[in-house]
Amino acid sequence: MNTGLLCYCRAGFEPELAGELTDRAAEAGLGAYARTERGSGHVLLLGEDAGAMSRVLPFASLIFARQKLRLLAELPGLDPKDRITPLMEALAGAGRHGELVVETPDTDEAKPLAGLARAFGNALRPALRQRGFLSAQDDARLPRLHVCLLAGDHLLVAQGEANDSSPWPMGVPRLRMLHDAPSRSALKLDEAILTLLDAKERESLLREGMWAADLGAAPGGWSWILARRRIRVYAIDNGPLADTAMATGLIEHHRADGFSWQPPRMLDWMVCDMVEQPRRVAARMAEWFANGWCRRAIFNLKLPMKKRWQETRLCLDLFEQQAGRPLTIRARQLYHDREEITVYAG
Repeated sequence: MNTGLLCYCRAGFEPELAGELTDRAAEAGLGAYARTERGSGHVLLLGEDAGAMSRVLPFASLIFARQKLRLLAELPGLDPKDRITPLMEALAGAGRHGELVVETPDTDEAKPLAGLARAFGNALRPALRQRGFLSAQDDARLPRLHVCLLAGDHLLVAQGEANDSSPWPMGVPRLRMLHDAPSRSALKLDEAILTLLDAKERESLLREGMWAADLGAAPGGWSWILARRRIRVYAIDNGPLADTAMATGLIEHHRADGFSWQPPRMLDWMVCDMVEQPRRVAARMAEWFANGWCRRAIFNLKLPMKKRWQETRLCLDLFEQQAGRPLTIRARQLYHDREEITVYAG
């Protein structure tokens, strides 16, 4: 039986996630190998010691993973008339779970399986409770049981710890685009705040009356997200800002280049979604910290088409080396990102 980790990712970024997982496992002295197919939306990291792999690869530290789960079993070649019996056999010794999540990878090919996933979940849930594998009511204190449908006859069975996995099915937060948002890019910062900061940090680090700068702000989506939290924003861009952004009364538009503008004093936040070479952006972000212009930042790094994992490591190392002071750094490829990663530093 395969043991290891099951991680979901954005379709097309399987090589980057596989590289991240195998490089970091090797650096920790663990023998592990990745198995995946491009476009599959998931990666299996397989090895003899799944527990050790999970410990050295905490979910909060992973960049290209939307979800991290401990693989319990892979069940290929199932009889569609009875998927439940072999699944029950695979769960022997796996303990009790507080919630069942039946899902698919987030790919176009898997979308037709969504109806089957719902129906199978409805049939599986009472069977699991009858056998004692699932609590009578959802219990967040217990591990979650995840069943991933790769095909009608091919399942992955995995376990998610509440403090070491994403709380959302498929690892995708469901955010609503508000009608007056200046652009869809507003969802990126909304998701970054939800994903890269915990609840306590969101409350203490994003307070009314703070000051921020938004570099490359036009049309104002990121500035608007901060203004909705009653944070005052210097919006830096030679381009125009949307009327809905300016209508907040908390955004001050400066027609200037984000690579040259300097704040009048230290700010609480700097955010940046400029379209530029990632190394140049990383160096500019480090300059802000080295000069003491901001306390915290959230910024995007647009990745090249090739060697994206290698470029990610290089840019994050460059940023950390040039920032001039110790920082907490978290990075993730968000659901609303495309060819980019989002970084929090503070």
